[in-house]
Amino acid sequence: MANSKLKALWNHPAGPKTIHFWAPTFKWGLSIANISDFSKPPETLSYPQQMVFAVSGFIWSRYCTVITPRNLNLLGVNFTMACTGLYQIARKLRHDYFLQENPPADAADDVLEN
Repeated sequence: MANSKLKALWNHPAGPKTIHFWAPTFKWGLSIANISDFSKPPETLSYPQQMVFAVSGFIWSRYCTVITPRNLNLLGVNFTMACTGLYQIARKLRHDYFLQENPPADAADDVLEN
């Protein structure tokens, strides 16, 4: 049973003997790098870079649903790229536009004294 499934995977048109397997497998490195950037401060993120992740991820995810041979590895990596890009954009937008910075304590004291 397991032998037949491994043989079917090996001989699949998007299996390990083809570029259709290895290209998306190595593309996972981009998604993993973007996931590791979740711990970076949002001010160090780049809008253009994250937009490329999000937009290209969604475009290529759509493409993966219509090509032959069906390649779920490629669909998964592109969808992950899109989601991580959107998450990073949301972090950056929240940091840049929605978080109110508190004034320093000594500046508030100066206003009260005058």
